[in-house]
Amino acid sequence: MQHRLLAGIVGLSLVVAACGDDSSTDTADTTDTVADSTVATTEAPADTTVPTTPDTTTPDTTTPDTTPATTAPTPDTTEPSDDELRLLSLSPALTEMVFAIGADDLLVAVDSFSNYPPEAMELPNELSAYEPNVEAIAGYEPDVVLISGDFTGLGDQLEPLGIEVWDGPAATTLDDTYAQIEGLGELTGNQDEAAAVVADMQADIDEIVASLPPAPEQPLTYFHELGPELYTATSDTFIGAVYGLLGLENVADAAADETSYPQLNAEFLIEANPDLIFLADTKCCGESIDTVSERPGWDAIAAVQNGAVIEMDDDIASRWGPRIVEYLQAAADAVQAQLAAA
Repeated sequence: MQHRLLAGIVGLSLVVAACGDDSSTDTADTTDTVADSTVATTEAPADTTVPTTPDTTTPDTTTPDTTPATTAPTPDTTEPSDDELRLLSLSPALTEMVFAIGADDLLVAVDSFSNYPPEAMELPNELSAYEPNVEAIAGYEPDVVLISGDFTGLGDQLEPLGIEVWDGPAATTLDDTYAQIEGLGELTGNQDEAAAVVADMQADIDEIVASLPPAPEQPLTYFHELGPELYTATSDTFIGAVYGLLGLENVADAAADETSYPQLNAEFLIEANPDLIFLADTKCCGESIDTVSERPGWDAIAAVQNGAVIEMDDDIASRWGPRIVEYLQAAADAVQAQLAAA
């Protein structure tokens, strides 16, 4: 492995690449541009990934502490040995996958948004995926850096240092997720563990879908809220495909033009009258059924009237890792409750 690079970079001042698009959130179409809509949309900014707020702080250029913190009760805090692969993750979704397949012992550091599982935060976690600092990354002596989209030219900057990049871009389908998990299994030598994770996910998803009552003649409609500014995701996104497994109809599809992440307006949503509202902005923005109920005119929406405003986990909603099964189960529970009340 090529990872003894510190001698070659000590004293070297490297230029940090400018911040690119969100490389760790659910951004199924990174080339989308938001078009004007005279009926239901307003012009959205170039970055339409609302679930997480980019880290705009100055990258850490100090020499990192490469000794992982200990965990209770008796964790393995041993760093990869000289002949083991050394991984550094700049993608929360990929970090979750590495832990899920049992290859976390190869991680030497993660980015600042890699907050799950909790053990991930016990690794050095000061790096930014949005403004990657090449010198700081190289200080951890990784063999491979895991990213979700190379929007800053990081791969080209790391190549002269002998550091490889493994790119797992934002998934648009569950098959993309399965392929990335299996790919990480091949990278780390944990093929069997990765295959087991995929098989378990597929079985759990099949069970959740099979447990739903017969589909109603008129499908239930929903609105997936990425932020209080009413950004949302259409059915051709990863999260939209997840809802599609439950037979739900996305009200945002009628408003989408040239983007999969349109910004709607209150008038459109009140008229669309969704049966379910899924809030994927509870952590970032403090939204809840109470805050939604207080919005002017929203008391006329069926979802608000029937208490079908579901507070979801922002992190899971914006990632495409193994925990998407938990997200699907929470959404399925809401669908079952709504159908039972009908």
